[in-house]
Amino acid sequence: MSVMIGIDPHKGSHTAVVIDLDEVVIDQIRVKATANQVGQLREWASGYEDRCWAVESARGMGYLVSQQLVAAGERVMDVPPMMASRVRVLGSGKSQKTDPNDARSVAVAALRHPGLTMVRVPGVQKGNGNKDFSVLRVELGWPFDSRSW
Repeated sequence: MSVMIGIDPHKGSHTAVVIDLDEVVIDQIRVKATANQVGQLREWASGYEDRCWAVESARGMGYLVSQQLVAAGERVMDVPPMMASRVRVLGSGKSQKTDPNDARSVAVAALRHPGLTMVRVPGVQKGNGNKDFSVLRVELGWPFDSRSW
């Protein structure tokens, strides 16, 4: 991975910021939350071949955009909102709360914590032919063992 793209999702628009491995902002964009949002984001990011996306709250406000990115073949990490907030306030030198600063903080958090959850489409086939319901189980908070299905 040569760049990380952080997304600060909102109901009406999404702000994305590209940072390099030194956490320097390279570019940013704001797109309206429409049916073509992922097409616009991917076209804008097409110059960064070795990229990974980091979406704040991929199980919440960022659910749709993160699922669409994964379905389009992108690598996407889920960044918890509290982690992004801590990076913004404590570690980035940019404590002002703006959408670009928030998106940058999401990207920085993903770079600093590579063990974050990778977003996957629920119910996708595993290599053994079984469906993987673990993501669905986590999202719904079900206590059952998905291996028994």
